[in-house]
Amino acid sequence: METPGSQSSLHRANLERVVRAVRLAGSLTQAEIARTTGLSAATVSNIVRELKDGGTVEVTPTSAGGRRARSVSLSGDAGIVIGVDFGHTHLRVAIGNLAHQVLAEESEPLDVDASSNQGFDRAEQLVTRLIEATGVDRTKIAGVGLGVPGPIDVESGTLGSTSILPGWTGTKPAEELRGRLGVPVHVDNDANLGALGEMVWGSGRGVRDLAYIKVASGVGAGLVINGKIYRGPGGTAGEIGHITLDESGPVCRCGNRGCLETFAAARYVLPLLQSSHGTDLTMEGVVRLARDGDPGCRRVIADVGRHIGSGVANLCNLLNPSRVVLGGDLAEAGELVLGPIRESVGRYAIPSAARQLSVLPGALGGRAEVLGALALALSEMGDSTLLDGTAVGALQAATPAFT
Repeated sequence: METPGSQSSLHRANLERVVRAVRLAGSLTQAEIARTTGLSAATVSNIVRELKDGGTVEVTPTSAGGRRARSVSLSGDAGIVIGVDFGHTHLRVAIGNLAHQVLAEESEPLDVDASSNQGFDRAEQLVTRLIEATGVDRTKIAGVGLGVPGPIDVESGTLGSTSILPGWTGTKPAEELRGRLGVPVHVDNDANLGALGEMVWGSGRGVRDLAYIKVASGVGAGLVINGKIYRGPGGTAGEIGHITLDESGPVCRCGNRGCLETFAAARYVLPLLQSSHGTDLTMEGVVRLARDGDPGCRRVIADVGRHIGSGVANLCNLLNPSRVVLGGDLAEAGELVLGPIRESVGRYAIPSAARQLSVLPGALGGRAEVLGALALALSEMGDSTLLDGTAVGALQAATPAFT
């Protein structure tokens, strides 16, 4: 039996620190593991050797700073995670392993007015189809990350009021999907998952303080502070779309006037162009036309960028992030929208905060949220199961202490 402070319990804790560092990053060199965990290079080397012998990690040759190194990642067959992303008009599912490799991914249209039961049934069917297509062993599923376009109460897991999925208000998405799949399910809103996805795989890599701005049917932000998603006590942190820009402006769905969302979200922006471009126009189409030189679409994109920049300037003054990542269809406009955002930040943000900020387009496009769901599942799973299910666990059970 391990006792607190014993040599064996300390060794176990070090094993879990290394596994967690690798699990969250996907892959790290041994030097990076030492920096991340605070363990000595010699201790890391011994632990990596032990984990490799136990089948928990894989070690491959790589290079770092022009020098030979060894990249450590979790074994590809150590476990499976699933990401599920409910959007305004789509359902997207991805299956990945603990080495951060996406094994399968599929998206299909989703009727936003469908009931929650229909939505969860569709998700279960798509997950089952991908599991069968990849031949994944269901017993290897460590957890599911689930994204929804609305606020999630941190304590109860209940989906708050949302006009994007009105028929889902009051449901408990994680509980609903857990009942269908029979595995742990962790839920968050789509903006937070977009931030996680970009932080792990995209434009936010290597940054510990960032804001992911998603502009679609609504406007939201996922906030990363010191490397962790900040949700607030009620789970509503990041509602940048409801910063007031004009007290006499249009009435927002939240009941206030002149919110950022009323100047930037698709439902408010597209009517500005319908008289000249027709009623079938989408934000994707506006971006495409703007890139092709359409003057009306370029003007609208620039105006939206300036309004978003005002909201970003407020974030800079309050939180001082080092990076803002723009997601959603609007990010495809590139400098047509990023330039005006930077212009507003330079005008309204504290100069020192503005100088430290970089504004970049998302690297993952429409996949940011589902990859963020995979990252959520990876971050929430425990490390003890990984260790106990390998030869490392068996070796520890038979050996009272390690040096």
